[in-house]
Amino acid sequence: MTDDAPSPAAPTQARVWGEKARLWLWPAGLSARLLMLTALFVMAGELLILAPSLAGYLESRLEERVRAAELASLAVEAAPDQIITDSLSNQLLAGAGVVSVAVQSDGIRRLLLQGPPMRRTPELVDLRRSNLASWLAEPFLIAFGGNDQMVRVVAKPRFRDGDFVEIITPRARLRQEMGAYLLGLLGVTAFVAVVAGGLIYLSLDALLVKPMRRITLGMERFRADPDDPAAKVQVSSRRDEIGRAEAELDRMQADLRAALASRARLAALGEAVAKINHDLRNMLTSAQIASERLALSGDPGVAKALPRLERALDRAVALASHVLDYGKSEERAPAAAPTLLLAAAEAAGEDAGLSEPGEDAAVRLNILIDPGLEVLADPEHLHRILVNLLRNAREAIQSAPGPRPAGLIQLAAEPREGALVLRITDNGPGLPARAKDALFQPFAGSGRPGGAGLGLAISRELAKANGGELALATSGPDGAVFELRLPTA
Repeated sequence: MTDDAPSPAAPTQARVWGEKARLWLWPAGLSARLLMLTALFVMAGELLILAPSLAGYLESRLEERVRAAELASLAVEAAPDQIITDSLSNQLLAGAGVVSVAVQSDGIRRLLLQGPPMRRTPELVDLRRSNLASWLAEPFLIAFGGNDQMVRVVAKPRFRDGDFVEIITPRARLRQEMGAYLLGLLGVTAFVAVVAGGLIYLSLDALLVKPMRRITLGMERFRADPDDPAAKVQVSSRRDEIGRAEAELDRMQADLRAALASRARLAALGEAVAKINHDLRNMLTSAQIASERLALSGDPGVAKALPRLERALDRAVALASHVLDYGKSEERAPAAAPTLLLAAAEAAGEDAGLSEPGEDAAVRLNILIDPGLEVLADPEHLHRILVNLLRNAREAIQSAPGPRPAGLIQLAAEPREGALVLRITDNGPGLPARAKDALFQPFAGSGRPGGAGLGLAISRELAKANGGELALATSGPDGAVFELRLPTA
């Protein structure tokens, strides 16, 4: 490596200095940015009035000189033969701050007070014109204009008759006076900028920055530890955007805490189920072996009940194999197929422990479905949905307090808007108000003591997976009605 080769650390050092310069010019903190922008905007607003202020000041100073020169010209005309001594002329010119005074009347220009001769014609400032651009530009032309030593000023007379009064005044003195005025104006501007900027900054900091800092701190604490009580945002009584942001953040934190609590319960449930899943499957396998041995007994009653037992065991084994799917938010993809709705309803009624009309039971099932009606759904999913709904209805009727009529659950189906709607009606006590608000939320929609609150949540998820919907149609003291919408076959 030669001595002229650049050091590898040089670009890094340059980037560091560039980053420092950028932070100095545009700091990262909102308060610092607010203070900088406030000061810049106030200074910019004050500088906008700089040109009009200078123009007004110059006009007033020139107007004073013109009026003083006009009065001096009256003293000349009052003198005998309008002749004054050089000493008096110099005193009048010095008192007026000019070097020459002329008056034009009736088209005749008269030089009343004359100073030393000038090499060139001075720059003209006509106070009679009302051009805004010229008025604003005159202070800068006098301060930074040509090298003329004098300025010629023309104005309308005030104390005498005539067309105009003309004076010639030194440019250097005007520059000196405007410089002193400009320094004073800049000082006042800086003071006003500091005071106004400080007041604006303090107001905006109290109204915006501090509430936003409090909201940001609450969000950071909530992200670090959602259970930290200090992470809860303090909702103020403000009705502006800050107050709305506080209220929405408080609702969002509450929803997230509920979701986290639900997920924690799901995780705990999944862990508990995982521990018993192995033993449960062994027990079901033993039950299947026992059912196979019962099939060899030759008892007619056993032969009649055995198919139902086998179907229940098969579904239990399949469900145990996928028991953790809901906790993982992963349900088996539906295998949609044309399914007879009447057969599915009868099988679900058997597994839900319901009796058909005419049988002696506390809760009876009445199925009013056309035998030829078919839906396009996964048969296993449809069975689980119907079993959950029928079992919930039966348990609600059986747990109703006080004397009530015989329990009845009715299933009826009707085509509606290109789909098939199955209505599950019961004559139970209806759903309590606390259960309606979170009916399909896991662990929150149970309407009876000891319920887990998962049946309706799983049923609705399965209905949506099959292209349908599950909803509560009505609920009251005379019972509840659920509607299951599924595509037709």
